[in-house]
Amino acid sequence: MKHRIVVLGAGYAGAYVAGNLARRLSPKDTEITVVNAVPDFVQRMRLPQVAAGQEIEAPKLADVFADTGIRLRLARVTAVDPERRVVAVADADGGGELGYGTLVYALGSHGDDRGVPGVAEHAFDVAARPSALHLRERLDRRGGGGNVLVVGDGLTGIETATEIAESRPGLSVTLIARGELGARLSAGARGHLRQACDRLGVTVLEHTSVEAVEATRVRCADGTTLASEATVWTAGFAVNPIAAAGGLEVTGNGQIVVDRTMRSVSHPNVYAIGDSAYALGDNGRPLPMSCASAGYTGRQAIEAIVGRLTGRKIANTKLVYTYNHISLGRRDGILQTVDDEGQAKPTYKGGWKPARIKAGILKTALWATSHPTYGMPKRKHRLAAAPDASRREGARVAA
Repeated sequence: MKHRIVVLGAGYAGAYVAGNLARRLSPKDTEITVVNAVPDFVQRMRLPQVAAGQEIEAPKLADVFADTGIRLRLARVTAVDPERRVVAVADADGGGELGYGTLVYALGSHGDDRGVPGVAEHAFDVAARPSALHLRERLDRRGGGGNVLVVGDGLTGIETATEIAESRPGLSVTLIARGELGARLSAGARGHLRQACDRLGVTVLEHTSVEAVEATRVRCADGTTLASEATVWTAGFAVNPIAAAGGLEVTGNGQIVVDRTMRSVSHPNVYAIGDSAYALGDNGRPLPMSCASAGYTGRQAIEAIVGRLTGRKIANTKLVYTYNHISLGRRDGILQTVDDEGQAKPTYKGGWKPARIKAGILKTALWATSHPTYGMPKRKHRLAAAPDASRREGARVAA
C-alpha cells in the first residue's frame, strides 16, 4: 500500500511543500493529496493590491498541479483526528474522510477581530481573496470619493492604506495606529514611512484604539467617532481552531507546537508549516507569521518528511527572521533588517529599489508555485520500508 501524504492548504507553504515532495518522492511508493477550499492559488501578499483595484493573477490549482501526480481535492477541512489519522472534509458532494500516513498542516491564518464589537459585521479585511474582492466592490461603489479607515499599522495595514491611496487618489484614507506609526521600524525607516503617507495623502492617527465598528463609523476608546464608508480591519491574525479541537498540542493562540523539523511534538505523523506552526527560529525566538517563515518552515518539513520516509539523514535548514519588506504602493518601499533579537537595525533601505526587489520576490514566489515540480530529477527517492503510518490507512479516502 502506498504511503499517503495529505497536505491541508494550498497557499505559499502548502503548494510549495506538496510540489517538492512530489518531485523528490517516488510515485510508486507515495500518494500526495492537497486539500484546499478554493480552486485558485491566492497570492496573499498581494491582496492589498487586489482590494485597491489592481488585477492580480490567481492561477487555477488544477493547472498548477496538472501532470505532477498530485491529487487536488477542493473541499473545506472540518476536523482533524490525529489518533485515527483521518481528516474530515466538506464539499459540494457532502464530503467524507481522508486517511493519511503523513499530514502536512498548512491552513494558514485569517483576520482576528480581537473581540471588538462590530468588526465581523461591518469591517472588511484583506486576509483572503473573497474579502479583498468584497472590499474592492465597496470602493468601486464609492466612485471618486469617501472615507476609508484602515485599523492597524502592522505591515498589512501599512500596505493596504498606501495601495488604496495610490490606486484611488479620490478617496480619503486614514491609517489608525494603536501606538507610534511603524514603531517596530528604525528611526530612519519611520521617517521614510511618514513621508510616504504624506506624499500619498494618507492621514495617520497615532495612539488611537478602536473599541467598536459600526456600519458608517468607528468609535474610539477616547470617545471620538470617525466617519467611514469602508473600514478595513488589519489589527491582527489568528489561526484555525481545528488543530486544537483535534487534540494536537497547540499554543494559546492555536498554533501547532513543533520540534526543529516542523513535526508536531504530540503527534509525530503531523507536520505544521507557515502561520499554523509555532516554530522556534535559530535565534531561539518564535518565527513570526510571514511569507518568509512559510518558506523556511516548508523547506525544513520537506527535508524531514523525505528523510524519515526514505531513511536518509535529515538536514537542518535555516530558520531565520532577518528583515521586513514593506510595499508603499507600486513605486516605493522599505527594506528593514532586524537583529537576532528581532529588533530593527539602524540601517534600512527605502524608495524604488526595495519596491522593485519585493516585486521580484512576489513574481518569483508565483512562478515557483505555478511550477511545483520544476527540475524534477529523473530518479526519485524510494521509501526505505513500508512506514508504520500505513496502518489505519484503511479509512475511506475520497480522492
